[in-house]
Amino acid sequence: MSGLRSGQVADAAGVNPQTLRYYERRGLLAEPRRSPGGHRLYPSEAVIVLRVIKAAQRLGFTLNEISELIEAGRHRTRPDSGLGTRVTPKLVEIDPKIADLAVIRATLVSALDAGCDDLVSCATSPCCPLPFAGLAAPAGDRT
Repeated sequence: MSGLRSGQVADAAGVNPQTLRYYERRGLLAEPRRSPGGHRLYPSEAVIVLRVIKAAQRLGFTLNEISELIEAGRHRTRPDSGLGTRVTPKLVEIDPKIADLAVIRATLVSALDAGCDDLVSCATSPCCPLPFAGLAAPAGDRT
C-alpha cells in the first residue's frame, strides 16, 4: 500500500503532524487512507495542498476563506467563487493596513533621526516625532 505517512507529509510541507489532523477536521485536507497497521497514508498531492494552505495564509486569507477556495477549485461549479473574485476584497482589506504600517514606519524612522532613546524623556520634548500629544492625560493628572 503506497502513500506518505504523517511525518513524511508534515516534513515535506513544513508543518507539524498535529496540523495535518487539524486541517482534516476543518475539511481543508482529505482524510487519508489507513495502512493495515492503522497509519495514515496520504497521497503525494497532500503536500501540495498543505503548501497552498500555508501560502494562502501568508497572503492574508483565513482558514475559512482557504477552505472555500479549495472547495471551489475541487468542484469548479461556480465561476464566481475562485481566487479571482477573492483578490479585490482582500486588497480592500489590506490596503488600509499597509497605509497604517507605512505611517508607523515613517514615525519610527523620524524617532531614530531625532535621537529618541527614552520614551518618557521624548514625551516631554517638543521635537519628538512620536504621537504623544494626542494622548489624554489620566483623570487624576489633569491640571
